[in-house]
Amino acid sequence: MLVFFYVVVGATALERLAELVVSARNARWSFARGGVETGRGHFPAMVALHTGLLVACVVEVNVADRPFVPWVGWPAFVLVVASQALRWWCITSLGPRWNTRVIVVPGLPWVDRGPYRWIAQHPGQRWFRHPNYVAVVVEGFALPLVHSCWTTALVFTVLNAVLLLRFRLPAEERALDALPRT
Repeated sequence: MLVFFYVVVGATALERLAELVVSARNARWSFARGGVETGRGHFPAMVALHTGLLVACVVEVNVADRPFVPWVGWPAFVLVVASQALRWWCITSLGPRWNTRVIVVPGLPWVDRGPYRWIAQHPGQRWFRHPNYVAVVVEGFALPLVHSCWTTALVFTVLNAVLLLRFRLPAEERALDALPRT
């Protein structure tokens, strides 16, 4: 099962690279239309944290000799796959407006398709304005647990919560609040 875990972590790393390609293309699209970037200060920490998650999974499983525990590993794997599905649903729903950075094109209305349609229907439900981060949170604890990397799951979850709640989500909220509602 260790090889399977390496494949899952490797596939996640490739998925991240695909995100960066999509993000760079979408950033060019946004900036060409007058896009404004905010929240740049936390971006390097976010990149380091997400890179660290992948590295820590491989290091912990080897250094701590973590076993595969089927009753934890298989449900965790299902959550990893589900989080990827949600992430790509968000990316395709936002189209060229999705980015790993916080870039808003002034004058564009709120997106009201895909998982974002619930937000458009319930604008006061701020807790669900960011379904992509639901995917990030789930993947962050589930990926390490596929092969019992408890320490990585715990440390990433805590650090990710600090990064999301103190920096990323406030930056996104300020950017979204500037968009017109249709």
